[in-house]
Amino acid sequence: MAVVVRAGAAPMWWSGVAAAVVGAFVPGLTGRRIGLLAGAALFLVTLAVVVFARRGRYAELAAGATRAGRSDFLQDRDVTVRNWRRAHRWWLLGAFLVAVASAAVLPGAGGLVLAGAGAGIWLKAVRFGRREVRDDVLYWVRTDRVENGRPAGKQVEAYRTTGPVAGDAAPGGARRRRP
Repeated sequence: MAVVVRAGAAPMWWSGVAAAVVGAFVPGLTGRRIGLLAGAALFLVTLAVVVFARRGRYAELAAGATRAGRSDFLQDRDVTVRNWRRAHRWWLLGAFLVAVASAAVLPGAGGLVLAGAGAGIWLKAVRFGRREVRDDVLYWVRTDRVENGRPAGKQVEAYRTTGPVAGDAAPGGARRRRP
């Protein structure tokens, strides 16, 4: 489950950083200093909003999690990440272009907002990974229930659990390191 949450973190972070760097070289209407300071403040606000958004829904679904059965289809980490990124690539490109274009008004601010969203998603996955370690399980979403990459959407009724060594993902959605 944390893999689906975490799938968008890296592309959002890096496209946000790239847009902020491009925006830092553009003298916008407000000037670089004000644009970057406003962007830093918006980075922190966006980070906090993303980290705490839908917190109760995630906790509710994790509390009602059931053991994965033989008929449950659980995807590989790489397949999940690839599917999420393919489904959202145009949204990510659009967000990058909007962030770069916003540099005409506030240089770097749009990129820092996008980077803040990526960092917030990553922190949300890390926090969920801590819950997985604490509960000594991995949480999964059935692939037929994930709508558009939303691990806590309306179609998700409950999470499935497996042991902590099942699959190829570590708690928090990171790649499992094999010796």
